Amino acid sequence: MIDIVHVKKSFHGVQVLGDVNLRIKRGQATVIIGRSGCGKSVLLKHIIGLLRPDSGEINIDGHDITSFSKRELFELRKRFGMLFQGAALFDSMSVGENVGLGLREHTDLTDVEIAAKVRQRLKEVGLPGIEEKRVAELSGGMKKRVGLARALAMDPDFVLFDEPTTGLDPIMADTINELICALNRKTSETIIVVTHDIVSAYKIGDHIAMLYEGQIIFNGTPEETKHTENPIVRQFITGSSEGPIQAL
Repeated sequence: MIDIVHVKKSFHGVQVLGDVNLRIKRGQATVIIGRSGCGKSVLLKHIIGLLRPDSGEINIDGHDITSFSKRELFELRKRFGMLFQGAALFDSMSVGENVGLGLREHTDLTDVEIAAKVRQRLKEVGLPGIEEKRVAELSGGMKKRVGLARALAMDPDFVLFDEPTTGLDPIMADTINELICALNRKTSETIIVVTHDIVSAYKIGDHIAMLYEGQIIFNGTPEETKHTENPIVRQFITGSSEGPIQAL
């Protein structure tokens, strides 16, 4: 379980997170929605320990990681896999080298064992046999899937997705959504997705939380989200220009 308690964060005097409270249950897919620039990615970085809050707690399995040392955070991050918004693949490496990077750096597996695991993960994301390809040869959708294979390579307890469908056409976006849903069905991993894509949120999420003006203003099931009377949530999920959310 991940329990975020009264987390606040400001940058250069500008508040981004202002008293965020959210409980993320083990083995479920939680989707955090909100406008671009509202702090969703900042919240992810707090969960994985890349940022420390100005105040508040982030408890993972009962341990407040805000007090962890650098060494403890390093060990903690081995339990996480992350698919970055731009996939964040290394151009100087082949696909296979990208997917196997964490395994080479943080495990005692042999080259043969790593190669077998890389093949399996690429097969699972629908990209068998591309280990030798270079990143420059991949389409945007393929890069996302390779990034997902890398995120899953070390069998993490938690998998984080930062805007997984951004920049993809509707068909490829749905392919990514299906892969995340399949991951949710087949494993006990805890999934956290941040997105402003409502179609993705409904398809992926067991629970949907909305971040607005630095706080979680709603947390419920997809069905509860569709029928909420909260005017801010309703405006966002319907994409209306009329309502309490003002255009920037």
